[in-house]
Amino acid sequence: MTKRALFLEDLEVGQTWTGGPIEMSEDDIIRFAREFDPQPMHVDPVAAASGRFGGLIASGWHVAAAVMREFVDSAPFGDTPLLGLKVDDLQWRHAVRPGDRLSVKREIVDLRRSESKPDRGVLTMRMTITNQDGDVAMSFVNLIQIPARGGAL
Repeated sequence: MTKRALFLEDLEVGQTWTGGPIEMSEDDIIRFAREFDPQPMHVDPVAAASGRFGGLIASGWHVAAAVMREFVDSAPFGDTPLLGLKVDDLQWRHAVRPGDRLSVKREIVDLRRSESKPDRGVLTMRMTITNQDGDVAMSFVNLIQIPARGGAL
């Protein structure tokens, strides 16, 4: 079942969505890191065990990519096409380890119609990613272009 498409006019500051769980397996952590962030704490469990984190941890970029994938798969705006414009205040606050289950909270913190292109708007969302213990693993603010009702998709 396709979710109802949401447009600028359907949204309001304070709306929230939750997502997840995102399962972080050791195999996935190592696979991602081997290709994109091949540092010992991400790819070598033995070296990681004696390092400052005391064990293998996920690359922050892996966490960010997994959150993006979950956003696309869950389609909180239905089939409305969205365009990322900017990420601000990206913070990796707590190490993500094999076996962690991540949850995502998305909150609209600002919403405005474009003055120069009134067929669309800019949505500002705060993303907070927590592990199964409630520790904040990552947070960021995302600016997203969203069409207005009747605007070009």
